Amino acid sequence: MPQNQAFQRSKNVNRQELIAVLLKLTEQLGHTPSRVELMRHGGVTRQQIKNNFCTYKQMLETCGLEKLGPGKKVEMADLFHDWTGIVRSLGKIPTYMEYEERSKYSLHPLRARFGSWLHVPAGLKQYADEQGLAAEWADVRTLVEEHARRQKGSWRMAAAQPVPSLMIGQPVYGEFTGWSPLVCAPTNELGVVFLFGAMALHLGFLVLRVQAEFPDCEALRMVAEKRLQKVRIEFEQESRNFMRHMHDPAGCDLIVCWEHNWPECPLPVLELKKELGKLVAALGNKTLPLMNADDTDKKKQNL
Repeated sequence: MPQNQAFQRSKNVNRQELIAVLLKLTEQLGHTPSRVELMRHGGVTRQQIKNNFCTYKQMLETCGLEKLGPGKKVEMADLFHDWTGIVRSLGKIPTYMEYEERSKYSLHPLRARFGSWLHVPAGLKQYADEQGLAAEWADVRTLVEEHARRQKGSWRMAAAQPVPSLMIGQPVYGEFTGWSPLVCAPTNELGVVFLFGAMALHLGFLVLRVQAEFPDCEALRMVAEKRLQKVRIEFEQESRNFMRHMHDPAGCDLIVCWEHNWPECPLPVLELKKELGKLVAALGNKTLPLMNADDTDKKKQNL
């Protein structure tokens, strides 16, 4: 709604305004809204909640509201029926952004159960088979199998068909890079931060500071011989997450991500996946030189 969009764009939102939006939405919905519902229907951003209350839990406590279903685990049957309903409405397997837009749940319950959003279709297929829901979800099963066939050539689905059962609760790793201090590709933003730190000098950056607020990093970048310029950096697993997190492009100069999947991005993007490939080729698959104990002793002797 236009009113909500205007509210989103406003930078100077105070606590009273946020409380008013939350209470009005609670009345409209008939229950305490989740954070996703507040963002979607109330036009509130994560940053506005953080700036005024630190956490959504504290915001609810300030308003005297209880979180919807405190301490309750979302049942698998509810997640299954919600997800299959979205598949039917779209006529395809939803991306995580499409799921967030249409589901009454956040991404967390499905990610927690299956380790990664990529494993959700196969995991729910396994659940349906175990529960004997073949007739009920035959149309969705067909779409899941077609999706798996399309992905067969990628590393994500390279395992022999059918897809092996995912071991729930066990960690899931990214693609093997073959080189790098991070031997498996980042699967989250922290992995991107680590890999950028390891590659920063090779990419022409000197990091000034990393912080827990937007933007994530300030660094000096080499722009000419003996000339540096400060650049404000936001780290993302995928470049499109910058939009999903509702960051203000005016507060950032560069997005550093593992994978660039936002063609219409208004900011310059440094895709580490591509840069790592260039660096590997330049080094001839050699690793970065490592300092060993002998090197350390020699340097001490030369001081």
